[in-house]
Amino acid sequence: MPDTRPDTIRQLSTKVVYDNPWMVVREDEVERPDGSQGIYAYVDKPDFVMVVPMEDDGFHLVEEYRYPMRRRSWSFPQGTAVASSREEEARIELAEETGLRAGNWTLLGALDNAHGLVNQQLYVYLATDLERGPVNREHTEQDMLHRWVPRAEFERMIRAGEVSDSGTIAAYALLAMGLTSGSG
Repeated sequence: MPDTRPDTIRQLSTKVVYDNPWMVVREDEVERPDGSQGIYAYVDKPDFVMVVPMEDDGFHLVEEYRYPMRRRSWSFPQGTAVASSREEEARIELAEETGLRAGNWTLLGALDNAHGLVNQQLYVYLATDLERGPVNREHTEQDMLHRWVPRAEFERMIRAGEVSDSGTIAAYALLAMGLTSGSG
């Protein structure tokens, strides 16, 4: 629900400046709390899910070439939330990208993804009680690799910059907080 307090920025108009099947770029005319006007441009994208597949005090990661960064990157499995429910999408993404199926699912939380630039949210799920099955990657994921790493190795990869995806690191923080508090 939009925030309608008097100290918030108010939208006066909106227009689409770019549109494709994956995103819409909008430019809104806005009025700030002091009455001054300006524009605010942002990307309108569907929400996405991220899965933290945990097994034997370690995690299953995927690596693929990320074109905007012009390099390969390790992360937790993730994808746009297009299924009938977010948990169903998480199940689909985990199976497609790793071949794993989980017996237990826990929603760890929802995060804003680059909240000054994108209206997209990230829903993080913990997947445990894992079983192997066939991988069924999308054509665009043909270069994807999958590997299991122990927790200590995962943390080393973060420190070394081998895992630099902010969503993956934030998902790990949610998991760590839950495990520390006994609620994960």
